[in-house]
Amino acid sequence: MKTLMSKILGGVAAAVFIGSSLIGLQGCSSEEPKEPLILGYSDWPGWVAWQVGIEKGWFEEEGVPVKFEWFDYVASMDAFAAGKLDAVSMTNGDALVTGSTGAKSVMVLVNDYSNGNDMVIGAPGIESVKDLKGKKVGVEIGFVGHLLLLTALEDNGMSESDVTLVNVPTNETPQVLASGQVDAIVAWQPNSGEALKLVPGSSAIYTSADKPGLIYDVLAASPQSYSARRDDYAKVMKVWYRIVDYIKDPATFDDAIAIMASRVGVEPAEYKSFVSGTNILTLEEAKKHMAKGDGFSSLYGSSVISDQFNVDNQVYKTPEDISSYYDPSLTNEM
Repeated sequence: MKTLMSKILGGVAAAVFIGSSLIGLQGCSSEEPKEPLILGYSDWPGWVAWQVGIEKGWFEEEGVPVKFEWFDYVASMDAFAAGKLDAVSMTNGDALVTGSTGAKSVMVLVNDYSNGNDMVIGAPGIESVKDLKGKKVGVEIGFVGHLLLLTALEDNGMSESDVTLVNVPTNETPQVLASGQVDAIVAWQPNSGEALKLVPGSSAIYTSADKPGLIYDVLAASPQSYSARRDDYAKVMKVWYRIVDYIKDPATFDDAIAIMASRVGVEPAEYKSFVSGTNILTLEEAKKHMAKGDGFSSLYGSSVISDQFNVDNQVYKTPEDISSYYDPSLTNEM
């Protein structure tokens, strides 16, 4: 679901590194400065949004040391699994996949849910999901795009047996669609947008807007880091909702878009469409979606559905304990 996004915290001085942003605490205290929380993010609007707080110095103002490291999406999960990150930006379903390998996490913050950026894109002549019957679909098997495809098929009275899956890394899907090797692909922004531009006559035949809550995007922390530094995560969350307010405010929206677009090398005018396909959640909205419930309106319920998908598709064998993967307490305390 994503080529998908940023973190920080500190005191008075900031050091900038290629591929990461570090804000360190300095001061007159005799106490040793805290080690920064190391947070992985990647190219997805709900995560690129962290860049606003980084560039505005809000983590410094909040007094929390953070180092944000930028990755390709899958590489960020690998780094988390290897113990190189305190927390990482992931989808809720991929948090379960990573946890099944032994790298458990706790979803402490829900950034957004995809609202159209994740797409099933048909080549010219493929105008509906039903047109996929007997066709080849390029998708990264076992990842969230696969779940989106199965949902699209189910909503149209079809099943996976009606199509032939071709396993394609998400960042390669535009080129594979253009080559004619497949009749459709599943991708998220910016790959989905690239495919639409690269293949004239292609179209989105199903998107995440057709199933709100299917794909949540979260900050997932290692249980050890979260337990030891819960107060610092609370400060990170405080900055996050400052960022959300800045993005939502019409007076500052354009500045926020310019910052986010610059981080990923896209023109602001184009990046606005990426943000419109991402339902970045306000605090009150997040509280509702973090509440335990059934179905896609709840992060918990959506994760139950993702867990069943993962087991059914042999991503892992045994269902995960969903309750152990999320903690709404910080959100509720805001």
